[in-house]
Amino acid sequence: MNDVLNKEPVKRVRDELQRLNTNLKVIVLETTARTARDAANSLNTEVGSIVKSLLFRTENSFLLCLVAGDKRCSLNKLKKILNQKDVSMANADQVKEITGFTIGGVSPIGHLKKIRVYIDQSLSRFINIYAAAGHPHCIFKINFDDLCKISNGEIKDIVE
Repeated sequence: MNDVLNKEPVKRVRDELQRLNTNLKVIVLETTARTARDAANSLNTEVGSIVKSLLFRTENSFLLCLVAGDKRCSLNKLKKILNQKDVSMANADQVKEITGFTIGGVSPIGHLKKIRVYIDQSLSRFINIYAAAGHPHCIFKINFDDLCKISNGEIKDIVE
């Protein structure tokens, strides 16, 4: 399983983590972290402490929303914040093209293209949170403030 550390998307996240904070490490799990529930079970933690990285398509751009695993991102709130009528989930091909990751391994950092990032405030209730690191078996542990810093994310009320 350690050969996943050599996969390009995981190396991209690992390199970015090292550049931003040498204390942050990619952790390889024996079991999958493809969904927030899977990740929580694999890590023996609350599902809310798992960061869901969700890519949305707007009329002319993309937006990454980092949301607590026990919450749902609100399309209505996104539409209001962005002042746009057309906001929807990106499809698998768009996720791969914009972020360079496949669904289930989308990291908050290390994207192929620069994208705006919004962060769900409710993630701040946990001391440690866990985000995908480029592969469904790879995560990294971080705190809320550091996640905001490394992702250049804006804290927004984006959940239902």
